[in-house]
Amino acid sequence: MEAWFALLVGIFFTVAVYLMLSKFIIRVLLGVAVLGNAVNLLIFTGGRLTRDVPPVIAGGADALGGPAANALPQALILTAIVISFSFFAFLLVLAWRAYEDLSTDNTDEMRVAEPMKEPMPPLGY
Repeated sequence: MEAWFALLVGIFFTVAVYLMLSKFIIRVLLGVAVLGNAVNLLIFTGGRLTRDVPPVIAGGADALGGPAANALPQALILTAIVISFSFFAFLLVLAWRAYEDLSTDNTDEMRVAEPMKEPMPPLGY
């Protein structure tokens, strides 16, 4: 099961990088959102995926008797979800503000800080 989750995390990272390399702000924002979910899935997979084995120590025992899921990554993911959502909301507001001021979401057309007489840097690879 962890192999399928690892493959899913790899697909999420690939899609996130592809979207973040776009020149349109909305695609970049979607890439950031997908990247946050990929990192959460990676942490979740790192905590072992087991079914029907709660990470609870039985009465009278000092340690877990057998394999169990690690509860710490799950707690970290809950915090990461809140942080990534607030970060996404902040980026969305910044993108909206830039779109209102510049009337475009194309990052190539957002060069208002560069001097007009200077030649443009190379845009392609």
